[in-house]
Amino acid sequence: MTPAPTSSEESQPFASKKRHPYLSLMILVFLLVGAVLVNIGSGDAMVSEKISPGTVLQVIRLHLPFLSSHTPPLPVESSADSIVWELRTPGAVGGVLVGALLAMAGVAFQSFLQNPLADPYMVGVSSGAALGSVLVILMGGTGLLLGWAQPIAAFATGLLATAIVYFLAQKQGRLSSQTFLLAGIVVGTFFWSFVPLAISLGNRSGNLDRQSAILSRLLGSLQSITWSHVVLLAVFGGIGGLMLWTGANELDMMAFGEESAAHLGVNVEGFKRRIILAGALVTAAAVSVAGIIAFVGLVVPHIARRIVGPDHRVLLPTSFLFGGLVLTSADWLSRVYLAQLEVGVITSLIGAPIFCYLLRRGLN
Repeated sequence: MTPAPTSSEESQPFASKKRHPYLSLMILVFLLVGAVLVNIGSGDAMVSEKISPGTVLQVIRLHLPFLSSHTPPLPVESSADSIVWELRTPGAVGGVLVGALLAMAGVAFQSFLQNPLADPYMVGVSSGAALGSVLVILMGGTGLLLGWAQPIAAFATGLLATAIVYFLAQKQGRLSSQTFLLAGIVVGTFFWSFVPLAISLGNRSGNLDRQSAILSRLLGSLQSITWSHVVLLAVFGGIGGLMLWTGANELDMMAFGEESAAHLGVNVEGFKRRIILAGALVTAAAVSVAGIIAFVGLVVPHIARRIVGPDHRVLLPTSFLFGGLVLTSADWLSRVYLAQLEVGVITSLIGAPIFCYLLRRGLN
């Protein structure tokens, strides 16, 4: 007789008895590359011209010579070159990085806090970054520092919020996971309380451009991402992502509890500080560039965990690719069919029902 499935098996609708994680990674890579090419080539409300994937590849080869083969790339029209390289590619690449970094941070926070409801925004960094960004817009300083004033301010205030959370949650050199979550909620709420005040002041100024910029930042948007923003994501997100990746084994050990991890040789308190810093870096970088994009860091890790299992050496890159794919797809849906509706609205509308389904089926 075939044994009846256990409750844990029943609670994982996407799991299978025999996983093929590296096959899943390869499939995600192909899907992500295809989604990016389609996203760049698709028309939108501002530029209705559609560009074929072949032309997109030719433009990318022209600007990235190291991708060229022995056959030189064919020339393309200047209009197509400008549309692809200057208008669409930065947003597409930035969207991939934002979604990927939020998903990786979500995996790390859920694992080390041992809480399936944890996500990058629960540690206060998103509210802090949003406040810094809104203040710069309100003061009309978006053009300062060669356009870097807004992301720098958002990045700094996001890290400040995380530092306050860490200070409140630490006692006698030890960090309580439960206290850290509670402190993150309180500090995030405190920072967020200043955002409506800033919006109110912006409305009184009567500057419609500033009001629109503030709303776009709070709802989450990829429309204003430039190559300089991509550099910020690549640098700070790369540092934080590398810190998370190199801690994959420790995250596996932390899944058995802090005491078990300590017996296995993990410096638990030092590792907590490392994960908090890495998660804050990648989340602050993402929010400083794209604003608040909800549910990617909460839902993607759970789906990825059901696809490839709990091994963080595979789970982290899977979440990275899947998070990028989700946000790229949401951006494509927004630009092509929803008149460039802010992408954060779409991730919330889609992510909330999916999370409710996962919640009913069991998150662990």
